[in-house]
Amino acid sequence: MAAMPRRFDVLSRITALDPVADHLEIYRLTATVEFPWDMNQALSFALFRTYAVPSIGELLARTGEFTERVQKRYDDTGLILDAVLEHGPDSGPGRAAIRRMNQMHRSYDISGDDMRYVLCTFVITPIRWLDTYGWRSMSGTEKIASAEYYRALGRRMGIPDIPSTWQEFARVHDAYEAEHFAYSEGGRAVADATLALLGTFPPHDRLPAAVVRQTSSALMDDALLDAFRYPRPNPVLAAATRAGLRARGRALRFAAPRGEPFFARQLPTIRSYPDGYDISALGTFPGGCPVPHGAAAAASATRH
Repeated sequence: MAAMPRRFDVLSRITALDPVADHLEIYRLTATVEFPWDMNQALSFALFRTYAVPSIGELLARTGEFTERVQKRYDDTGLILDAVLEHGPDSGPGRAAIRRMNQMHRSYDISGDDMRYVLCTFVITPIRWLDTYGWRSMSGTEKIASAEYYRALGRRMGIPDIPSTWQEFARVHDAYEAEHFAYSEGGRAVADATLALLGTFPPHDRLPAAVVRQTSSALMDDALLDAFRYPRPNPVLAAATRAGLRARGRALRFAAPRGEPFFARQLPTIRSYPDGYDISALGTFPGGCPVPHGAAAAASATRH
């Protein structure tokens, strides 16, 4: 009879791997087996932080994609990143997803500095989220692997001057926010639209909009609140929100471990494609119609 899996078995497997050579396997285990819910929250929050940089927030507002079609943009972003993680960047779906990202980014005037900052948020926000709310913090192996995963993705996206270590990612991240966080009408509009979308997701859809806004604000630091000109949340509700998330993490430490990976495409909050999707048709097409290259391979991997 096979032994029952124990809570730290996956971590033992992770720490036995090489964080550089095996970064994809490690990051996949971290994101889809150990912390699927937390990583989804953290990566969503990472993207949300970028709206507080005016050059990013204003661009997203001008496209209208993150204000008028926010559900689809939420879904497309998650599914594109998910394809790279699930199948690997050198697979057919992974290459199709990276091609789509590059096609979209090259359609707009986006600085290399902004691109590098966004990459930094994807490394640093999950580390800090798990330090605060996870059932355990990321191990040193996982932090190195996370940095290596996004370094490899950043190279395929042509991002210049990518940090070499997770500590350097943190330094670049913090310095960029300190220099660039500021109010912009576009950034505020995109943030408001994102919070409104959050209010349609269970269990938030059963709460008053004001409560959803307050609990969301409770997870924002003062610099982020100031950049959006959001008021400080009610201190009692904020403390209760943070305490509830920490309590969840402590409880999960004693829960049975997950046996199978959980990918973003399985999230109930992704609602735009009930009949499946084609990676090459995701996202925006400022210059015209979807590019058919790789569609057949991508579709075969992403229709469920």
